[in-house]
Order: sequence, then structure tokens, then C-alpha cells
Amino acid sequence: MEILHSKILGEGQPFLILHGFLGMSDNWKTLGTEYAEKGYQVHLIDQRNHGKSFHSPEFDYQLLAEDVVRYMDHHHIPSAIVLGHSMGGKTAMQLATSEPDRVSKLIVADIAPKFYPPHHDFIFNGLSHLDFDQISSRREADEELSKYIKDFGIRAFLLKNLYWEEQGKLGFRFNFEVLRNKMDEIGDNISATAVYEGPTLFLRGDRSEYIMPTDYTDIKKHFPNAQIETIDRAGHWLHAENPEQFFEKSMAFLNS
Repeated sequence: MEILHSKILGEGQPFLILHGFLGMSDNWKTLGTEYAEKGYQVHLIDQRNHGKSFHSPEFDYQLLAEDVVRYMDHHHIPSAIVLGHSMGGKTAMQLATSEPDRVSKLIVADIAPKFYPPHHDFIFNGLSHLDFDQISSRREADEELSKYIKDFGIRAFLLKNLYWEEQGKLGFRFNFEVLRNKMDEIGDNISATAVYEGPTLFLRGDRSEYIMPTDYTDIKKHFPNAQIETIDRAGHWLHAENPEQFFEKSMAFLNS
């Protein structure tokens, strides 16, 4: 069986970080380094069909959680702190509720245990217009993508996935076709009866609509020992928009 690709930083208690949809482990390098400096062994993991991990036509949260268990077994990690953002947060919730003994503490960044309707159509529409037989630089890719996606931050996030497949030819690290066809699975929820009773922290951005006050009851149903904190001046990419407060609130939870 294939093992997820990762970058491992530091020594100490294992701390797994799972990126969001269309992201990769590199998105967490700065914060991962800070956690490592606090005495954790930080595993920045690429989930399947993302980053440098394997591509597969199968894609759902049960499989994503099983990938993490297999990764932990491979690295001889009986139990770890697990932090997940967005899609990675759903993977982390699935892992914690199905394999609670493997998760010592859980941190979920800006995603709730509920179904989210597909809402990435505009992103895939823009990406589908990038013809790498014609585009030969990141600048050209950004110019073309800007016709469909006006937000520079979203474009910069997506274009981090570009790499040189061969000399002179760019491509995406993520599995474009599978992820475009699996958008319903991206929004899927954990089981209605799933419960994790370990210490849990939900972090939400004050400018994001992914976790609303109306979701708090549902969060507490699945995660009865959850704390819910808000990151100021931050949207969905709260770890990038206010990394100082994200680090401060997550460390306060880990030290409690």
C-alpha cells in the first residue's frame, strides 16, 4: 500500500498537520516550523491526490483517514496530535471519531461537522482554461487564471501547485480530474453518530462563513469536549491570514 508523502520537522511528541482542498503540506511550513521549535515532531502531510502524494481515482473521507492511519503505522506513531484545515479538518474529524486512540488532541481549522454544497466550480472552471501546451511560465498561468478568478490570494494559493513535469512543460501536482469529479465527497459530512470525546479545539475565522454560531450545537454533539475560538481579521485561510493568533490560540490549547 502507498504511504502519504510528508515533510518531518523537529523532535518530540508527534503532531500531524493536514492541509485543505487543493492545498499541500508546504502551505503549513512556517507554522509547522514554529510548532517544531516548541518541542513537537511535526509531520506536514500531503493527502492523496494532492502535493507529492499518490494519485487515486478513489477519494472520500474514510479513505483519507485510513491513509493517515497507514502513515502513522509506517512511522511507528501510536498516537498523535492532529490538526486539519478545511478538507484536512474533515479528515481529522473522521480519523478522531473512527480511531480515537490514535488522536491525543484534535485541532480543527475553519470547518464544521456538516455537509457543504459544492462551491468550487469557479475554481475548476478557471483551472480548466490553463493550457500547458501554450503556457510556459507561472506569470502566463496567472494572467490566464486572472480572467476567471479575480482574487489574487486564491490564484497565488492555486498556482503553488504548479511544477515542471518535464523541461519546459508545467503541470498541476494535484489530481485535477479526480478532484473536479469528487466535489460532492469534499463537502461530505462525518457519520451522524460519530463522537470523539478527547480534547478538541475548533478555530474559526471571524470573516469566514464556514463555522457559524448555529453550528456550535452540532460541534458539541460530535465533540463534547470541544472549545470553539475565533481568529480575528481572518477568513477561511485563517492560518495564513493571522498566523500569530492561530499559533497563540493553538499553543494555549496544547499547553492546557
